[in-house]
Amino acid sequence: LNAAYPIMNEHQLAIGETTIGSRRELVSDAGIIDAPELYRLVLERARTAREAIRVADELTKAYGYNDWGECFTFADPKEVWHFEIHGPGKGKTGAVWAAQRVPDDEIGVSANAGRIRRIDLSKPDFFMASANVFALAEEMGYWSEAGGEPFEFCYAYNPDSRNSIYCRRREWRVLSLLAPSLRLHPESENYPFSVKPDKKVSVADVLAIFRDTYGGTDYDMTRTLMAVNRKGELIKSPVATPFMNADTLALFRIKRERTICSPAATYLQITQSREWLPGPIGGIVWLGYDNPATTPHVPFYIGISEMPASYMVDGRRAFSRDCAWWAFRTVSRLANFRYQVMSQDIAAVWKAIEDKAFAGQGTFEEQALALWKKDPNKARELLTSYSHGLANEAVAAYWKLGEDLWLKYSGVF
Repeated sequence: LNAAYPIMNEHQLAIGETTIGSRRELVSDAGIIDAPELYRLVLERARTAREAIRVADELTKAYGYNDWGECFTFADPKEVWHFEIHGPGKGKTGAVWAAQRVPDDEIGVSANAGRIRRIDLSKPDFFMASANVFALAEEMGYWSEAGGEPFEFCYAYNPDSRNSIYCRRREWRVLSLLAPSLRLHPESENYPFSVKPDKKVSVADVLAIFRDTYGGTDYDMTRTLMAVNRKGELIKSPVATPFMNADTLALFRIKRERTICSPAATYLQITQSREWLPGPIGGIVWLGYDNPATTPHVPFYIGISEMPASYMVDGRRAFSRDCAWWAFRTVSRLANFRYQVMSQDIAAVWKAIEDKAFAGQGTFEEQALALWKKDPNKARELLTSYSHGLANEAVAAYWKLGEDLWLKYSGVF
């Protein structure tokens, strides 16, 4: 399954992506592979997360990496690896990278900042790195073995990213939501690479994190936007939204926070890779277009033959009712006019769509597995029909929702 970046291949190998930045002098003008193409080439060739890392190493050695610093999250049915890569410097081909495995019972996070610090290459089940990882740092003057300081990958190759509170705040929030017992401090410079969640985490739990806008914390940008209603009660203003533009933030003198949920999102993916099922059934991409807070996420099994027609239309250059993205974008943009009340109407719709998908998942997969054992081609047809059905229902529901919002709130726009 391929989008702006590739997502998952037929072996249930999935890739997540965040740009983490680099020292400017590391960006190569000699390499020919950028980040999106490296993802695609890796997913075309690799079956596992470890193999993906080896393939990325081979390709960048041969052809050179020419992009800024990136984090790839490689996930297969058995392991998850956090892989950070940078260019080797101007005029050079190759790359410098490090990878760290997320322990099986823990979760990690990448929020546009380097996360890999100390690497212990004597433990290959948990750490890997390019052959030049130490030598290049010494050559560029980023670190010296003779100096006695421990080598820390992110501080060597992109130290500025650890200074960004916009990145660190999201790291804190993700880890705190999943492991509140740790009582992590929101202003810390560093957090654990990974943590064990206080309870088992579901797809719905992960979606809730991606919808988070720091509600209930000092970093909630709507917390001071109060108004008196007709009953004389002090309430949060109906127009208070966590997705204010720069003009609105300036008007209300509110400090901008980079929340986990972003109105600038084109799409959100959550992948599932499950070793106890055949690849076409075990691999799922839960996909939602536009702002995660206002959109439903529906499952696409990796065994489908194609995506729904409306999901394959790029609508970023022009509005089109043939484009699924515009159904969800229309609603998300309307919501900001009276977010506190409109978001409730919207949540009722996306929650019903997601609840239906979650509730039906187990029974459907039993049917798909039984059919797969008899006729894999028929099973693929079933997977395609099921995924398309949920997706097309969501698109139709959102075109209608947009029209309903115009009608219900037209007097207060």
